[in-house]
Amino acid sequence: MDQVNEADRTPGFAPDSLVLNRKLPLWYQVSQSLRASILGRPRDASARLPTEEQLAVHYGVSVLTMRQALKELESEGLISRHRRRGTFIEPRARRVSPVRLLGSIDTIVAQQSGERTTVLGHGRVPVPGDLAEFFPDCSEVVSYRRLRSDDGTGEPTNWAENAVRPEIAARLDVADLERWPMTKVLRDVIGVRISRITDTVEARLADPNTAELLQVPLLSPILHCTGVTYDEDGTVVDVARIRYRGDRFSFSVTVDAH
Repeated sequence: MDQVNEADRTPGFAPDSLVLNRKLPLWYQVSQSLRASILGRPRDASARLPTEEQLAVHYGVSVLTMRQALKELESEGLISRHRRRGTFIEPRARRVSPVRLLGSIDTIVAQQSGERTTVLGHGRVPVPGDLAEFFPDCSEVVSYRRLRSDDGTGEPTNWAENAVRPEIAARLDVADLERWPMTKVLRDVIGVRISRITDTVEARLADPNTAELLQVPLLSPILHCTGVTYDEDGTVVDVARIRYRGDRFSFSVTVDAH
């Protein structure tokens, strides 16, 4: 019987698809889409990326644009590039990650991606009072609580609480939320046509629950992000509240002058 090379059993790295928005820098959209693919890849996937040319064809951009996108990921510490050997995913990403806002759903997907995601629980709950304005026709929503951790150290980095419309939640598979961000599952897995996401980021102090989950001192600084997702009819389908460790994330806004 022929022996099977162990490398042949390793699934190749397959980047996600991307619908380009011509109003935003192409290299940035590509870098964020690829970033999400890297962070959300299966654990047994190959650590080697396709070539620049292959990636450029996949995303429908020039090699120059692809090269600029890869340079951005290299500066983040996500990948390393070696002449004649290829481009490889780094075992660990840079410890401090930016929370970026640049009007792209793929940017949101990339931001929500993490090395390891654990679903802490889910179920129907009454609409929280501070979210009532987003769900005026609902008495209940389905709540999903998830903790994201560094894959190398196991250290918690952020935790998310999503409130999802019940008819949308009925189509969700919890197992998908352990692999991908909620936004990706909504858009790419169950086919919700997302029209926009409104993000609000503010500085807060860690409450007892957040301090325990993120393993930080009580009242230590955190970044609190609220993301409201609308479908093409303008209906809110999901409200995400994400708490980021202040010592692991910074806040960054990019303004395009063109």
